[in-house]
Amino acid sequence: MIRSNVCAARLAFTLGLLLAPLRGLGAGIDAPLAQGSAMQDVQTMLANEQLAAQHKDHYAYLSKERSDRTGGHLWMEKVVETNAGKVRMLLAEDGQPLDPEREAKERGRMAQIVADPDSFQKKSQATKDDEAHAVELLAVLPKAFLFGEARQLGDGLSIDFRPNPGYQPQSMEERVMHGMSGTVVIDPKAMRLRHLEARLPQDVSIGFGFLATIHAGSNFATTRDPLGELDWKTTLVDTAINGKAIFFKSIAKNEHAEHSDFVRVPLDMTVAQAVALAEE
Repeated sequence: MIRSNVCAARLAFTLGLLLAPLRGLGAGIDAPLAQGSAMQDVQTMLANEQLAAQHKDHYAYLSKERSDRTGGHLWMEKVVETNAGKVRMLLAEDGQPLDPEREAKERGRMAQIVADPDSFQKKSQATKDDEAHAVELLAVLPKAFLFGEARQLGDGLSIDFRPNPGYQPQSMEERVMHGMSGTVVIDPKAMRLRHLEARLPQDVSIGFGFLATIHAGSNFATTRDPLGELDWKTTLVDTAINGKAIFFKSIAKNEHAEHSDFVRVPLDMTVAQAVALAEE
């Protein structure tokens, strides 16, 4: 049985990690590059991403998000990464600071995290599991898509992709991902993933539509920026995944998030220390 909320969230995250990251790309001449092939560029980028994944620093940052999770409101949060998960402290809603009652409730929630860090880690585990699943799918990228010529666009390498008709998807996530077409932008100096925009041109049905259908027009875009030699962080996410699952249950994952003001924090930071930092 397909659980719509899990599938939508996993799909969105999978697309984000597999084909991630356009910010700072100015207008440029859209012309094919003479050197190398697009497939070689993609394979080099993937090798660099896999190498960088072995070196993972933690950061604190500000997040502005409007999504299903925020109930359609614009939330500004302080986020602190830890080995147990991301600690989030709500600072403002719809451009307004929290009133005293709402702030007290938020600080009470943070105190509960400190009092029961094991429960916090369990709740965070679902996201970590999705990340691990997405990493496993990275190897599918060169097989699942055909790539157009790499073009110089501003200061990036822009590569269009479309489904490879010879590839047979092995899961629901792969099936939906494989139905998308779009553009990947690679940083030509670091050969790292910089931007992705992908869209479903037509409905994708699972089980002839009885199990699930992801509607045409569902799309995903994300941007990453460098913070150091190996550290690249997501600075922009736009997701609109819509459809229906078994028994006509709605599938929806809608999110716009911007991340900024990144500051590195110790890898061994405890949950209690992360809460204290978030509350500063």
